[in-house]
Amino acid sequence: MLRTIGTCLARYLSKPRDELKVTTSKPGDLASCLKKGDVLLVEGTSRFSSAIKYLTQSSWSHAAIFVGDAVNHSDDNSEAFNLIEADVLKGVRAVPLSEYESIHTRICRPVGLVKGEIDALLQHVIDRVGHTYDLKNIFDLMRYFITAPPVPSSWKRSMLAFGSGDPTRAICSSIIAEAFQSIKYPILPDIKLLDCKTREGKRYQKEIMHIRHHSLFAPRDFDVSPYFNIIKPTLKQDFNFHDVKLQPTDLG
Repeated sequence: MLRTIGTCLARYLSKPRDELKVTTSKPGDLASCLKKGDVLLVEGTSRFSSAIKYLTQSSWSHAAIFVGDAVNHSDDNSEAFNLIEADVLKGVRAVPLSEYESIHTRICRPVGLVKGEIDALLQHVIDRVGHTYDLKNIFDLMRYFITAPPVPSSWKRSMLAFGSGDPTRAICSSIIAEAFQSIKYPILPDIKLLDCKTREGKRYQKEIMHIRHHSLFAPRDFDVSPYFNIIKPTLKQDFNFHDVKLQPTDLG
């Protein structure tokens, strides 16, 4: 019964809303920049996305990992399924890059991985294709779908302690975080390296201590991580600002 209710809620809450979120790079540029092991963050527009963005105080509500040709799967148009994600309705699955080419995204790239480590990272997520999405998250986050409660910023992240802990269920960022932890690649810095003399430093320390387990990582963590490079496709294409044609504005 709860599974049926959760599925109905998920179908309603995951439906994109009429909210303009355009890509900031050309689709071809995005495809040419991605490398195996890259984490692709997505700014979603659904009610579910809004709850994630509110609680993490971030633009990013979803994450997928680029696996390149590691998955031997394509559609009728011979389009490669080169991303793996955990979808709220369809579970852990492989999808083509075109799924997100027209949406605002960000590429987060781990640094220093050798081929064997990348292979192990990708195999970890590939082995989980077919697992179901943890619908317990739907019930945990349901109180934020309709209206955002006025809670202090320092409390918001602790409210993301969701997930049933069932290894055959996954959320979008936890499956990726678990994969990186399996090869001992860090996502957030060690707590001993932080300067916690300021009030903000102490709050950040508390936040990091709270989210050590892979099930508590959010898409935002790959963005703020000091161990991932942020790759901007436009800048990788020999960008020259002199070539940018700006539209004239009417200030009158």
